[in-house]
Amino acid sequence: MRLDKYLKVSRLIKRRTIANEACDAGRVSLNGRPAKAGAEVKAGDTITIRFGEKEVSVEVLAVEDNVRKEAAAEMFRYLT
Repeated sequence: MRLDKYLKVSRLIKRRTIANEACDAGRVSLNGRPAKAGAEVKAGDTITIRFGEKEVSVEVLAVEDNVRKEAAAEMFRYLT
């Protein structure tokens, strides 16, 4: 699954266009490397997102196309 779509489906970022812009601005990294919006995400990957001064790292646990709001939190685990 594309990185921008995963960020939206997992509800780490609210909209896919915002996720796309964050990737283009270099604020998202996948496994320690800056990632483009089209990068492939799979279970076990680590995603780091910088929101201003705050940095959030998560481990991808599951990759699914459609998820209910309540189940979205089960797609990842916070690392920091």
